[in-house]
Amino acid sequence: MLTLPKGYRYAAGYAGIRKVERDDVGLIVSERAAEAAGAFTTNVVQAAPVKLARKHLEQTGGKAQAIVVNAGNANCATRTGAAAARETVKAAAKALGIPASRVLPASTGVIGVEMEAARIVKILPELAKGLSPDRFEDVARAMMTTDTVIKTASQEVELAGGVVRVAGMTKGSGMIHPNMATTLGFVMTDASIEAKHLRPMLRAGVERSYNRLTVDGDMSTNDTMVLMANGASGVTPSRAERDVVAELVGWVMEDLAEQIARDGEGARKLIVVRVLGARDEAAAVRIARAIGNSPLVKTAVAGSDPNWGRILSAAGASGVEFDPRKVDIDLQRVAVCRGGVAAEFSEAEMKKKLDAEECRIRFTIRGGGTGQARFWSCDLTEKYIEINASYRT
Repeated sequence: MLTLPKGYRYAAGYAGIRKVERDDVGLIVSERAAEAAGAFTTNVVQAAPVKLARKHLEQTGGKAQAIVVNAGNANCATRTGAAAARETVKAAAKALGIPASRVLPASTGVIGVEMEAARIVKILPELAKGLSPDRFEDVARAMMTTDTVIKTASQEVELAGGVVRVAGMTKGSGMIHPNMATTLGFVMTDASIEAKHLRPMLRAGVERSYNRLTVDGDMSTNDTMVLMANGASGVTPSRAERDVVAELVGWVMEDLAEQIARDGEGARKLIVVRVLGARDEAAAVRIARAIGNSPLVKTAVAGSDPNWGRILSAAGASGVEFDPRKVDIDLQRVAVCRGGVAAEFSEAEMKKKLDAEECRIRFTIRGGGTGQARFWSCDLTEKYIEINASYRT
């Protein structure tokens, strides 16, 4: 059961952006101006709402009070994208009675299709009237595209001044690849924390979660992650307690990232890659990413094929230097490779273990290295092709 932070309200509705009648616009509102930080796509091609959200955070010095998100249209690579984003923000600000600079827009959907901002503008007054603390999951559902389930997570902790809560929602199933934000994600806390402290908190959370996630190696043009802190709990964490809140934020983001990998387009299995013994963390991440991104590894998992050679090969192509003779590989906690060569194991039994909904790959380099990393991915099936071949039609 979700434990939601105080002082936030939510609403969702159908504006007619989707081809099917299903909520496609969501509104997240803090009852008071919140401190905020954002992380955005590193793609050179960036959607209009990404640019405007970043601009607003810069203008306000890290203040936000509302997020308006739509699905069905990315509002990217269009002639009227910037104007549509501005119109949306202006309408949301008017409906809520707040400055436009405190509204952050986010969009997801098809690239290259002109956005009819009037559709969103028309529904925003209705959404503003329907805001409720109980409609958190409605927003999570409204921003889904090819997702098959909503993705939410929460944590709470009691600090010296009282209880602080953290909750997040995300969407993502395809076009998922580091580096952040790798999807749309919104994390809220009712702790009182300044934006200057939220920024490193968000960077650290993103690095341990969304930047260690892949589905298909394709990075979106719309990736947006926002962290808000509105202080509604009345608790201002001490310097040491901020580290505790940062850990909660990290846990929530890791949970959300894992849910994305588990729900990857066409996926039947979650893949969790663990690398140990690399020379440092950066090297471990590079190796884990190479394994998680490998189509050959992903298809082997899809077919329950214990082909550990593909894992070793992917790691070797990562650009990280290591001695293959010191590599051990475990699948589903069973040794399949020791010292860079095959270990004795039952193919039949291993295949049965790989039929599970979760595949765990452990790649260990013996030799005293301290670098380690965890990475989330999913198998690659024929369903992925089917979904993406017909995405626009």
